[in-house]
Amino acid sequence: MAAAEPVTATMHIDPAFVVAPVRRRTFGSFVEHMGRCVYTGIYEPGHPEADERGLRRDVLDLVREQGVTVVRYPGGNFVSGYRWEDGVGPREQRPTRLDPAWHSVETNEFGLDEFMTWAEVAGVEPMMAVNLGTRGPQEAMELLEYANHPGGTRLSDLRRAHGREKPYGIRMWCLGNEMDGPWQLGHQNADEYGRKAAETARAMRMIDPDLELVACGSSGPDMATFGSWEATILEHTYDQVDFVSAHLYHEELDGDLDSFLASSVQMDNFISDIVATCDHVRAKTRQRKRMNISFDEWNVWYMREFLQHGVPGEWVRAPALSEDDYTLADAVVVGSLLITLLRRSDRVTAACQAQLVNTISGIRAEAGGPAWRQTIFYPFAYTARHARGEVLRVECRAPLMTTAKYGDVPMLDAVATHDDDADALTVFAVNRSRSESLALGVDLRAFPGYQLAERCVLTDPDVRAANTSARPDRVRPRSVSGAAVDQGRLEVALPPVSWSMLRLAKAR
Repeated sequence: MAAAEPVTATMHIDPAFVVAPVRRRTFGSFVEHMGRCVYTGIYEPGHPEADERGLRRDVLDLVREQGVTVVRYPGGNFVSGYRWEDGVGPREQRPTRLDPAWHSVETNEFGLDEFMTWAEVAGVEPMMAVNLGTRGPQEAMELLEYANHPGGTRLSDLRRAHGREKPYGIRMWCLGNEMDGPWQLGHQNADEYGRKAAETARAMRMIDPDLELVACGSSGPDMATFGSWEATILEHTYDQVDFVSAHLYHEELDGDLDSFLASSVQMDNFISDIVATCDHVRAKTRQRKRMNISFDEWNVWYMREFLQHGVPGEWVRAPALSEDDYTLADAVVVGSLLITLLRRSDRVTAACQAQLVNTISGIRAEAGGPAWRQTIFYPFAYTARHARGEVLRVECRAPLMTTAKYGDVPMLDAVATHDDDADALTVFAVNRSRSESLALGVDLRAFPGYQLAERCVLTDPDVRAANTSARPDRVRPRSVSGAAVDQGRLEVALPPVSWSMLRLAKAR
């Protein structure tokens, strides 16, 4: 019997075809007072790894290793009922309150002041959200005054009295969270929210005109109001904001692994539809600037399982919520989603993977115990570290695979970045097929003298394999040898259900 023909794919890369610069804010994350993200996540006084402020150093080390650049705080659904004043000043004077969003008790021992200290120690840019659910422009202005005004006013002097002499200087602010969602405290229709967001943006800019402001877009493409929501709220806010947000989560449903592995198709279509709506409003309202997207919530989240179990019946502090154990398949999907975010860097100029620790996160931390990297940690960390310079448009030809949800999609998903100053080219590639290895040929004739410096592959024979505290390194990227550039062409094999990184450098 004749041997089966190998499944082949090709990729052409040319430095002349630039999409956009690599945006460092693409590698953002999200800290919400949800589950154990804050308490026993980034903050756990008394832990063997805690510093004098209660910040877990083992988690901080992993955050730095992951390459997180910006962190959105404090929510999320939590922010729509949050009183920022509860989280500043002496801890013993802070009130304990109920958090209806996650049916939890919030002690407020970790708040704005602690988060800003944590952000400085972690080396990340803060992205602050204001409550436009149960509050409005006045409270947003007061928070801005406390955080950013140098001094001489009641709230700025209050910050100084709390031990922070210099302003925090927060530049990026979210105007509420998922206000299109009926689950949201203070849920509003598009006209209501658009007017409120515009009023808040104008008020905040009267205090600081150089802020970067994010209006709430749809909570997902399946929302009944998607499209019309963006069109309406942007007609109110277009000249006052810099971004419209996008939120999207993915999960494998009913054992349909093929569709799950093609999840980035949905993200890409979602981005295209938002861009089309933004540009429609731009033309309609005769605006000059182009609206960018802050994709400030994205990840794999097994939400169906979360909704089946619900929140705890009792009101407790920091219950374990959505602590998904991520598999190899989940990591490959996350790698593909990052490829999409890079590929759309012309309009997606900020993004936050939700969340940072414990709750739907790449980092897990046991209370009183160790912290470790989940499988999804690795594509994020490697992409954040090695995606530099400019995003290039790659031309790929690959076999198609049939999915129930998205129809026929290419087995190969890929993007490349080029750092001309460092003579470095990096290719990120995913093989979505469950059964076929891809023989990938990369045309590098436009990069004379470039040689393969590193080939790294994340795969496993068991697509359900996951990392645990007992086996924290069960799934991790491996360096692979045996490939080289020959006459301007690189030939590599991409295993089934795999994420790969190919780093090339110019021979010196």
